[in-house]
Amino acid sequence: MSKIGKINIVKTILSNISRLRLLVIGDIILDHYITGDARRISPEAPVPVVAVDDDRYCLGGAGNVAVNIARLGCDTEIVGAIGADRAGDRVIKLFHDENIFFDPNYMSPDINTIVKSRVVVRGQQLCRIDREDDAQRYKISDDIDEICQKIEHADAVILSDYAKGTFDNHNIAKFIKAANDAHTFIAVDPKPRHMLDFQGVSLMTPNRDEALELIHAEQYWQGDVDLPELGKKICEKYRPKNLVITLGANGMFIYENGGKSFQIPTYAQEVFDVSGAGDTSIACLTLALASGESLIRAAKFANIAAGIVVSKHGTVAITKEEMLNYDNISYLNL
Repeated sequence: MSKIGKINIVKTILSNISRLRLLVIGDIILDHYITGDARRISPEAPVPVVAVDDDRYCLGGAGNVAVNIARLGCDTEIVGAIGADRAGDRVIKLFHDENIFFDPNYMSPDINTIVKSRVVVRGQQLCRIDREDDAQRYKISDDIDEICQKIEHADAVILSDYAKGTFDNHNIAKFIKAANDAHTFIAVDPKPRHMLDFQGVSLMTPNRDEALELIHAEQYWQGDVDLPELGKKICEKYRPKNLVITLGANGMFIYENGGKSFQIPTYAQEVFDVSGAGDTSIACLTLALASGESLIRAAKFANIAAGIVVSKHGTVAITKEEMLNYDNISYLNL
């Protein structure tokens, strides 16, 4: 297939997904990057003194999933709790700048916006400072029926779980039922640490470690993992229609409903920072599958996007232009 033919395939997928209306529900995080240099040790303690060159804020967690979707041209709405504070105001502005709709009713004076501040010196993360309340304070409990109505009117829904408190088994069950009743595609990127029940979704996208945690097998498979067996066990327990296990530098493992499985290699040419790669993967997989693409085409589309974002520093999102300009003409062999 010619380069022109391959680029037209990407154009076709981008054109099809641009017609979709997406709803993201999950843990909204404000990512803060403090970059600078350290040339001396503090006289107060044996720690480096960082001379700050730049402060940068961007959307993390479910917010980064929404940014990936919006930058690919989709109508995007996000639901999640933020505080009525300075960080929350930054989040609102970033949503506005990215053309993401956020209902201000989910902004509360009773909680603090979740903020992760990373101090980066010469390209290396020196430390991370987290600001957040108890997880129970971010849980969605009062507006479940309203959110279910949003689900019914969406073409696809992504549950973006960062284990910060948005989800519990009650609201998850309601959201999945609403999606299935409305025949709305619903995807989840699970965080197994709080062992929630995501049974019956259209797509699950854990990474390798999360996949092992989902079936309590992290202590058994420390080396090479039997991926087909792992996929089978996850599907038996959670019954997703599609399962994609992201493998970092080793690409993606795909387990289709019915037992067919295969692995695709990574597109990434150089890896600087894996932050946000999972967000990009689930966003692109969901968009492509919801538009009618096959799982293998959707996975390759998502793998290209993830390979691009890991070549950059910090939490970043993919863009249409980057997808159209990818330079590996043999990768997307559809």
